Amino acid sequence: MKRILVIGASGGIGAALCSVAGGEVVGLSRSGDGLDVTDPASVERVLGSVEGPFDVIWIAVGILSAGQGPEKSLSQIDAQEMADVMAVNSIGVALVMRHVPRLLASGGRVGGLSARVGSIGDNGLGGWHAYRASKAAVNQIIRGASIELKRTHKGSVVLALHPGTVETEFTAGYKASKLSPEESATKLTAVLEGATPDQTGQFYDYAGKAIPW
Repeated sequence: MKRILVIGASGGIGAALCSVAGGEVVGLSRSGDGLDVTDPASVERVLGSVEGPFDVIWIAVGILSAGQGPEKSLSQIDAQEMADVMAVNSIGVALVMRHVPRLLASGGRVGGLSARVGSIGDNGLGGWHAYRASKAAVNQIIRGASIELKRTHKGSVVLALHPGTVETEFTAGYKASKLSPEESATKLTAVLEGATPDQTGQFYDYAGKAIPW
């Protein structure tokens, strides 16, 4: 039976990824397991206690802001706010990634949730500086991980994935058309499962369309 690890399992998308996984699922979260990705000791304790290998690993942690909401102008940039967002969305994912080589099966797949607004090439609106920067950074982390895992885990696939605008607490108050968490999770799973090893290290949306870096 396929084994799936979902990190960030208590969030809207993470919980949905658990529900659509179709195998033996291990879900880890801050609320359920005390996993604080901003605390290296917590990451070591929680992930260090997990036994692999897993055929699929999802990294579904992230925050939109640390309190003030996304910046609408340069004048709203706050050093602590930016540091807090980077601590979860970028450094936290990097700390989790340290454990992936040990936990991933040969030929396994890793899906790291990113966001379209992390694309530098696709940024035509500006604003949201901390969140955009954190997602651009996590894209680089995922890309770097894919290169290393390509060497050590033959046939592996590691993707940065944009889940779409999903109906969760994360997007409460935003009027954009939204996917349900289950719709997003199902589509993301199809993209990750359908990708070939030569696509590893790339950035796709939930519909399987490539997003520019």
